[in-house]
Amino acid sequence: MGEIPEFTTRPELVGTFGMVASTHWLASAAGLAVLEHGGNAFDAAAAAGLVLQVVEPHLNGPGGEVPVIAHHAGRGETFVLCGQGTAPAAATPEAFARLGLDLVPGSGLLAACVPGAFGAWMLLLREYGTLRLRDVLGYAIGYAASGYPMLPAISWGIASVAELFRDHWPGSAEVYLPGGRVPAPGTLFANRALAGTYQRILAEAETASQDRDEQIEAARRAYYEGFVAETIAAYVASATVMDVTGRPHRGLLSYSDLAGWHPRLEEPLTYEAGGLTVCKTRPWGQGPVFLQQLALLDGFDLAAMGPGTADFIHTVTECAKLAFADREAWYGDPDFTDVPVKALLSAGYADDRRRLVGPAASAELRPGAPEGRAPRLPDFVTRAGTGADDDGRVAPSLDVEPPRLDPGTGEPTMRTSGPDPRAGPDPRSGPDPRARAGPRTGSAVLGYRAGDTCHLDVADRFGNMVSATPSGGWLQSSPVIPGLGFCLGTRAQMFTLTPGLPATLAPGKRPRTTLTPSLALRDREPYMAFGTPGGDQQDQWSLWFFLNHLTFGMNLQQAIDFPSFHSAHMPSSFFPRAAQPRALDVESRVGAPVIEELRRRGHLVNVRPAWSLGRVSAVARRDGMLYAAANPRGMQGYAVGR
Repeated sequence: MGEIPEFTTRPELVGTFGMVASTHWLASAAGLAVLEHGGNAFDAAAAAGLVLQVVEPHLNGPGGEVPVIAHHAGRGETFVLCGQGTAPAAATPEAFARLGLDLVPGSGLLAACVPGAFGAWMLLLREYGTLRLRDVLGYAIGYAASGYPMLPAISWGIASVAELFRDHWPGSAEVYLPGGRVPAPGTLFANRALAGTYQRILAEAETASQDRDEQIEAARRAYYEGFVAETIAAYVASATVMDVTGRPHRGLLSYSDLAGWHPRLEEPLTYEAGGLTVCKTRPWGQGPVFLQQLALLDGFDLAAMGPGTADFIHTVTECAKLAFADREAWYGDPDFTDVPVKALLSAGYADDRRRLVGPAASAELRPGAPEGRAPRLPDFVTRAGTGADDDGRVAPSLDVEPPRLDPGTGEPTMRTSGPDPRAGPDPRSGPDPRARAGPRTGSAVLGYRAGDTCHLDVADRFGNMVSATPSGGWLQSSPVIPGLGFCLGTRAQMFTLTPGLPATLAPGKRPRTTLTPSLALRDREPYMAFGTPGGDQQDQWSLWFFLNHLTFGMNLQQAIDFPSFHSAHMPSSFFPRAAQPRALDVESRVGAPVIEELRRRGHLVNVRPAWSLGRVSAVARRDGMLYAAANPRGMQGYAVGR
């Protein structure tokens, strides 16, 4: 492609007061309303995040999790807020072995970790915000109680699991099938049970104290030590729930797991690139893979290749494969495992790994050996391939048939790669191993319509900046808990049950999440906050946006609008953990010559609709001005500001 169009789907917003960009216009509007009310970026982020729990229930919820990266101008502090809950005390590989399971299921109750999102928003609000709880939580209560317009994607998501709700998850049917029917797109939909939960939390908080900080802490206690935790624990202890295995199981989460958990503040992991300090989470998330890709790409002249060219897409894709292979071998909760992060991000290691990038698409999964340590991979990787060679490399088979998919499985990105099942296989792309998979008894196969997760970015006039990626607790993956109006998450499916690996399941351990917000500093001042939904694609779509902006000089909206691509070569983080070696998804707008050249180089190219890949949003600050942009893909993300 190579050329940067001047036309953009929306203007890049420019102002001086405040900017909010998110995956839903109502959340962005709520965030700006908080800024107008005198709040700062942290107040606005918490309000927007809580609204997203209401208006995008197919993508996140109060039972999910959220990582946050932010900068507080007054303190000169850049920090990570970890809202990723931990595995229950009863969650061990042995417990799953007794159930005859070698993977953590992607739906039901077995994959629930401690919900982290609510606690994280409360900590962000208490420690860095300025407004009272009522002024921030009120927007979410209003939409839950009075209703919001039903998105087509939500209606479709409910329809895809309606049979499951009716037959096995009655709590979900009560909330999401009012009158026994799937809510139509565009209709007003309310979740009054969730509104009641929020209202009771607020009432208990305001009864506990008149002090702002004490009210916020009382709200946290109501969730993790009070009536919410008690209701969750009672339900999990008594319910036997159907999940993707086709069998009912009890959950493992307990009251003590909830009561003993707290969100935590950490220092970010950083990497210098193009005059910017890029900040990511530590390796309990996949954030370091973004930094590893930057280190690998530092040895290539990307500017000479041009944006969207076959050379550029091939080089970025092959470097992504190497970085994600290291993710599989080395990443995990650093409280439990020694992750060689310094070595993985070192110039010498990047030089060695960069030599593996050749002119043809690699079909191998090739983790490296930082500090001379031999890599090991989970059983679900080695079973799918031909085994590891002497260098620890694994070449997964192209002929493996993954398990059939259940509509409640994992994050709803499972069908973003591979041919559109409505259109039939593309003969030029090679065989699709999933083509043989049919519907499970009592469920439907996931359709092609892609969902993902949520994201929000905020910048205020005080110099504060926030990037957050809320997810989990989506309505398709776990039953609604009666009386609360929301379901638990399924993030534990990202653990492996193979013993002795960095991401092996253990009580109290954080799963190696895919959630990965980004923040870049210039001269220690916040320059840009950005991110996207999309599971394993997050640190690919975010990287493509970042390079468009930094390397090719595109403004925020140009960088978002530019044709997108991603690799599906690496093992998925979501059940059933399948890989698609050499698979490369590109938007059709990259052009036929680029597509044909990528195929000539050995990529199994899946051509996607023109505006279908990625949902990046971003805010920026430079020279006293604030900027924002949001993704037109999906027709719901929006940036607002002035």
